[in-house]
Amino acid sequence: MHRAVRTPILLYVLALAVRLVVGAGFPDPAYPDSAYYVDVARQLAAGHGLNIDFVWIFPEVGGSIPANPVLPIPSNAHWMPLASIVMAPFMWVLGPTTLARYAGRILNIHPGPLPRFGGEGMYGRRVHEAVLAAGVAESGIVIHLVDEEYDHGAPIARAVVPIIAGDTAADLEARVRAAEPGFFVETLKQLSRGELSLSTG
Repeated sequence: MHRAVRTPILLYVLALAVRLVVGAGFPDPAYPDSAYYVDVARQLAAGHGLNIDFVWIFPEVGGSIPANPVLPIPSNAHWMPLASIVMAPFMWVLGPTTLARYAGRILNIHPGPLPRFGGEGMYGRRVHEAVLAAGVAESGIVIHLVDEEYDHGAPIARAVVPIIAGDTAADLEARVRAAEPGFFVETLKQLSRGELSLSTG
């Protein structure tokens, strides 16, 4: 093999070998954002809640190191200051430690009137099937605080979604889904402006 070809290939193989050795000995993600989320996940898995044991970036501590720094500090506070978590489906798996630590600051959106059409097992199309089976005049969307019980936390905001004659569960589900994003964003804006509070019912 010609030297002009052999040298780059050898350098590539050497670099690959070094990368494999380093990767085997250092399991954390190389990309900073990925490493951050991995660290948060480890804290959650260990039962320590949403916090991290080091200052990742200055916005987490107000833009500068505080006079009396204390670790750990809340994670994600620099990019979600309004509420500690805006809940995604099935986030109840965070468990009682995290729920207790962030009581009154975790929001969920439910695709039907509460409390009548909520509780364990009431999610997705099941909610809309139950609403139509009950023969009520209208459905709705509820944004509420999360606690240890399914769909039990105090409501923050409600929106009415009309039921149209002949609706199937799929029709109603599509109408609710179309209304949810805008309603959620507007509710968050109202919270940020002080027009609603996390204790508002």
